[in-house]
Amino acid sequence: MAPDIHPLMLLVASIFTSNILLANFLGMCSFISISKDIKSANGLGMAVTVVLVITAALNWAILKYVLIPLDLLYLRYIVFIIVIAATVQMLEMIIDRVSPGLYMALGIFLPLITVNCAILGVALFMEIRSYTFTQTLFFALGSGLGWWLAIMALAAIQKKIQKAPVPAGLQGPGIVLFTIGFMAMAFIGFSGMVNVQ
Repeated sequence: MAPDIHPLMLLVASIFTSNILLANFLGMCSFISISKDIKSANGLGMAVTVVLVITAALNWAILKYVLIPLDLLYLRYIVFIIVIAATVQMLEMIIDRVSPGLYMALGIFLPLITVNCAILGVALFMEIRSYTFTQTLFFALGSGLGWWLAIMALAAIQKKIQKAPVPAGLQGPGIVLFTIGFMAMAFIGFSGMVNVQ
């Protein structure tokens, strides 16, 4: 049974209080590695958001209309991963045909999305929480926007940190991890206002 949560409330909660990245720590690898440059962070954030919405919708439909009726629920992880990989591959081919310039700009980002565990995490949360189709779309959109917001914020902060007097022992990965920790505390500080679980 689907939880009685308004889709707009779910959208806001998945951006802030239940941010897929800063509350659940899903998708950290590409988040840390790509957040050094604002333009790259923006491209990856946009691509993650689009893929999240498309794959969540497809995975919801396959789960409800194929896996559950045919009693194949034990295959859901494999099917979710195949849908994510196929969607990313098809999106890559479409972008290459329609807009070669955009394809060149996003070239490295699209293959990275296939292994971003935030994409699979949204599909699993959608199933575990028994979201309706509308809830799934809003949750996926909010999760993508939350991921995008977090990577853009970290990229902007890292730009400022480059000019700041950081102690030698914290330079590099140390200050990045501290920054992510403070960002997570700030986002989780909204907890209690909206709960999606």
